[in-house]
Amino acid sequence: MDILLDLEILFGLAILTVLLVRRLALPSIIGFLAAGMIAGPHALALVKSAHQVEQMAEIGVVLLLFTIGIEFSLKELMRIRQMVFLGGGLQSALTAAATAAIACAVGYPLNQAIFFGFLIALSSTAIIMKLLIDAGEMDTPHGKTTLGILIFQDLCVVPLMLITPLLAGNNQEASDILLIMLKAVTVVLVAHYGARYIIPWVLQQVVSARSRELFILTVIFIGFGTAWLTAAAGLSLALGAFIAGLAISESEYSQQVLGDIIPFRDAFMSLFFLSVGMLLDPAVLLKDPLLVVGIVTSIILIKFLMSAIAVRAIGLPLRIAIFSGLALAQIGEFSFVLSQSGLKQGLMSADVYQLFLAASIATMALTPF
Repeated sequence: MDILLDLEILFGLAILTVLLVRRLALPSIIGFLAAGMIAGPHALALVKSAHQVEQMAEIGVVLLLFTIGIEFSLKELMRIRQMVFLGGGLQSALTAAATAAIACAVGYPLNQAIFFGFLIALSSTAIIMKLLIDAGEMDTPHGKTTLGILIFQDLCVVPLMLITPLLAGNNQEASDILLIMLKAVTVVLVAHYGARYIIPWVLQQVVSARSRELFILTVIFIGFGTAWLTAAAGLSLALGAFIAGLAISESEYSQQVLGDIIPFRDAFMSLFFLSVGMLLDPAVLLKDPLLVVGIVTSIILIKFLMSAIAVRAIGLPLRIAIFSGLALAQIGEFSFVLSQSGLKQGLMSADVYQLFLAASIATMALTPF
């Protein structure tokens, strides 16, 4: 019953804040972030089961990447592989290096500076993809370029999580790291090739039963099952959902699947933004407003410049580089997961963690503009 009350409070606040920001001609994402901040444990503490809300918010990210995968295709992904590996690799490396250099210059030790570089390098797949879909720009050159870079960033989550304990001085056996990486690659390959050949046959059998309920349940089973497999291997849930969506995109029923899933996706995505807002302590904004503004400005400039340079380096026009740089100039949801690991490992203090949250949420809120 508590989780139902919490959801009712969150959605009620979300409705009010979205109505307000719409009257002010602001994006709804800002309303969701603000509502989460108000209801969170650091403000009015209206929501008791914050962890359960965060778990439900993960469903929104999974459904978002699942629908993006359906709208995409394997042939299209192979066509932009240069953007994924070369563009994504350059963007991540340049952003991490620039951030680490600045952190070292202001006095942080090298291991902490490198960790900060990891945090800043990742962008928000959930926010960028939602904005591109809402604007109808997924199929534009800058939309495909941005997606390619985001796919690479999602692939980087596993090695970054493995490197974090090493930066903190907690040694891990090389064989353990190799085993995790091998398991991750195996699960991705099995999910990809198994889904590519099995899913079309499964969907055909389900459609022949002429049951809409059975069709929707099967699609959800496939999407969440693949996401769970990749998460079990240490990869992100979102990447598994994207792979499942790609597999379904090859079937003749992809448009029907898309129509059935989109309403669920939009409802759960609002929970994601609400849960992000709940993490922040608003007192940080009041305590060090100039510091937060300085960090936010630095993050946006670094990410914009490094992303634009990476896109130009792979031969794309300046216009696409500017659009992609602006799209990627915020902190990603997986940075929150990585930051919590760094907090436990002693790579950042509680005060630095809250500053990071404040700056990250500010960059997310500014992204729609």
